[in-house]
Amino acid sequence: MFGPPTASHAAEPDALLQPVAVFGADDRVALPARYQKLRESLGVFFNPRTRTICSGFCVADNVVATASHCLFKTAGERQPRLADFWFARNYDALRDYARIAGFNTDAAAQNVLAGSTRLRIKPPIDATSDWALARLSRPICARRALPLSELTTPELERQSEAGRVFQVSYHRDFTLWRPAYSKPCRIARDYPQADWKTIAADFTVPERLLLHTCDTGGASSGSPLLLEAPNGVSVIGINVGTYVQARMTVEEGNPAQGVRTDTIANTGVAAVAFASRVAAFADARVLATAGQIRELQTQLQRRGYYDGIIDGTFGAEVRASIEIFERANSLPVTGIASEPLLRGLIDGFGRIPAR
Repeated sequence: MFGPPTASHAAEPDALLQPVAVFGADDRVALPARYQKLRESLGVFFNPRTRTICSGFCVADNVVATASHCLFKTAGERQPRLADFWFARNYDALRDYARIAGFNTDAAAQNVLAGSTRLRIKPPIDATSDWALARLSRPICARRALPLSELTTPELERQSEAGRVFQVSYHRDFTLWRPAYSKPCRIARDYPQADWKTIAADFTVPERLLLHTCDTGGASSGSPLLLEAPNGVSVIGINVGTYVQARMTVEEGNPAQGVRTDTIANTGVAAVAFASRVAAFADARVLATAGQIRELQTQLQRRGYYDGIIDGTFGAEVRASIEIFERANSLPVTGIASEPLLRGLIDGFGRIPAR
C-alpha cells in the first residue's frame, strides 16, 4: 500500500523540514508511554494526486475529523477530488487505510461535512469554520473514537494554565510520520504582539477560536488539541494553522509562501463548533446518487430554500440550503443530505419561507 511522500522522495523543497510554528524552544518529543494508546485514534489524511498531507483523528466508528482546508484548500484555490483522499490510521505502525465513503460512486461529497469549503485566510478570517468530518468507507475507527469536550475559551485558558492542554500530531519535520507530543502549552486571547480586541477584529466568530502555543510542524493541520482531565484525555479543538498578523497560514505538508513576520500564535477551532454534529453524521443515511441530489435540490428550490443549479452535485450551496430549512422548521441543524430529509420534502414536510 502506498502512503504519504517521505523526505527521500518529496517533491517540495527542504524548507519543509524546518519547524512551522515553534514558540521558544522546540518542545516536541516522541509520544510518551502514557499516551501510546492515542496513536490508535490518530492518522494521516493524504491525497497522492495533490500531495496534500494533514493529520486527522477518530470521532466515531466511521468518522474522522480534520481541518476543512486539508480537503478543500482555501478560497481561490482549485479544490481536489474528495474521492482521491485516503486516511491511514496509526500510520507509522499499523497503516490501516480507508477512503471517504462514496469514493467509488461519485458520492464522496455527501460524506464530508465541513464548516467551510472556501476558507478565507485574510480578514475576516473564518478559521473557526476550518473543521471537517469525513465518513469513511469502512469503520476503521471502531471503539477508537476520542471524546470531545465542549468547553468555553475562558475555561480552556484556566486548564492550560494548569498544564493540562497539549497536542499530538504527525509532523513532516519531526521523526518522519511518527506522532509527536507537544508538551503542555498555553491557550490565551492576549499576546505581546496583539491584544484580544485587535485579534478578534480579524476573525469571524472569534469566540470559537483557540489561539495556542503548542509547537507544530508541517502536516499538523487537522490534529487534535487535547485536554488531560481526571477522567481521561479528550479533544478540545482542531489545530488548523498559524496566525500571522492580518492573515492565517495553513500547513498541510506544503511550504507556506512568503516571509513570516509578526507571528502571534497557532490557531485552532474549538470542539464546540462541530461536536454536536458528529453523532447525527455518523448514523445518517446519506443520499448516494446524483439523481437523489437533483431531487433534493428540486424539492428545496420548490420551497424557496435553494436557488442554485439543479445539477445533482452536493456542495456548499446545497448544504447551506439544508441548514436554512432545518432552522426554519426547528430541526437539529446538520446540513446532511439524508434519505429521511428527502423523503420528508417529497411528502410535503416543511414550511415555505415568507417572501
